[in-house]
Amino acid sequence: MISYNINFNYWHFSLAVVVVVFIPNLGVAKQSKIDGLKMNVINRCWRLNPEWRMNRPQLATCSIGYTGKMTNNTGKDLVHYKVMDPSDDPISPKPGTLRYGASVIQHKVWITFQKDMHIKLKRPLLISSFTTIDGRGVNIDIAENACLMIFKATNVIIHNIRLHHCKPQAPGVVMGPEGKVIPLGHVDGDAIRLVTASKIWIDHNTLYNCQDGLLDVTRGSTDVTISNNWFRNQDKVMLLGHDDGYIRDQNMKVTVVYNHFGPNCNQRMPRIRHGYAHVVNNLYLGWVQYAIGGSMRPSLKSEANLFIAPTKGSKEVTWRKNSHADGDAWEFYSVKDAFENGASFTMTKGGQVPKPNYNEEQRFNVVNVKYVRLLTRSSGVLRCTKTGLC
Repeated sequence: MISYNINFNYWHFSLAVVVVVFIPNLGVAKQSKIDGLKMNVINRCWRLNPEWRMNRPQLATCSIGYTGKMTNNTGKDLVHYKVMDPSDDPISPKPGTLRYGASVIQHKVWITFQKDMHIKLKRPLLISSFTTIDGRGVNIDIAENACLMIFKATNVIIHNIRLHHCKPQAPGVVMGPEGKVIPLGHVDGDAIRLVTASKIWIDHNTLYNCQDGLLDVTRGSTDVTISNNWFRNQDKVMLLGHDDGYIRDQNMKVTVVYNHFGPNCNQRMPRIRHGYAHVVNNLYLGWVQYAIGGSMRPSLKSEANLFIAPTKGSKEVTWRKNSHADGDAWEFYSVKDAFENGASFTMTKGGQVPKPNYNEEQRFNVVNVKYVRLLTRSSGVLRCTKTGLC
C-alpha cells in the first residue's frame, strides 16, 4: 500500500486528500504453487530442476510408498525409445509405435514421445517388465478404445498420460508382455488394469469417462503406489482386489497418495477387498454413493485426507458390504482427516490402527491435512513450459 498526501489550494480554503493505491501481490499464486510443490515429496524430487529433460530417469528415484524406489528401471543397460508413430498393430507392431516399445523390446526401456499424440489402441496394450512410459513435455491421449494392462509384469512406471473413454474388448490375440503373441480373454473397459503385477507406480495421469473403471489392482498384484493422479467424471473409480473369493489378494499392499478425486465421481475411491491400503493426503471433491468402501476384511488407514461431502446425497465417506461371516472384522480407520460440508467417516470400533510398516525407501512424511489443496493442485497430467519447468 502506498499513501500520497496531496494539497489543493484554491481560493480561500485548503483541502488535504489522502489517496490510497492498492498494488496487488502478483506473486501470491506463484508462491502458493511453489509451496505445494515443495511439500509434495515426489514433485520436489524432480520438478524444481529445469533440466529434467536431460536426465529423465531421475524420476525413478522419486517414488514413495509400497512401490519403493524404481531404480530397477534405470542403469547403463537402459534403452531409450521414442514413439514417433501413433498407429497401432496389436499383433505385429511397427518400430516407432508405442506397442513396439512397451511389448516387443525385452530390456529396460524408457519410452518418450516425439510430439503430441492421440493414440487409439486396437487391442489392450500389455506392458513388459522394467518399462517406463513417460509422457512429460507433450500431450499424450490414449483413448476411445482399448487401454492399458500390466499382466504378470513387474517394475512398471506410467507417468503423465491422459486415459479416457476406454472400452471393453472381446477375446482375441495380442502381442504379450514377453514379445510373443498370446490369446487374451474378454477385457473390461478399464483405463489401467493390473493383473498379477508387482512394483508398479502410477503417477501424474488424468483418467476419466471409461466404461468400467479407471484403475483396477487385481489377482495378487501388490507393492503399488498410485500418486498425483486426477480421477474425474466416473462411476467406478478404483478397485483394489479381484473378487471376494480371490484369497491371494490378502497379500496386496497399495499406497494411494496426493490424488485428486472429482468432480463427478460416484464410488470406489477406492473399493478394497482383502489386503491393505494406506490412503493419505488425497482430496475428495464429493461422491454419490460413497468414497471408500470394501468387503472381505480389508485393512485401510485413511490419513490426512480432505473429504468434501456433496451438497446432496450421502455425506458418509465409507461403505461396507454386509456379510454375516465377516462380523465386525473391518479395519477402517481415519487418522487426522478433515471433513467439510457435513462429511463423516464411520470407523472400526476398538482395535488398533493398522500401520503401513514401510521400509526406509518406501517411507515418507505425511503432510498436515490443511495443506491438501496445495499438495494436490497439480494432480493429473502436467503442462511443461518451453523453459523446462512443469
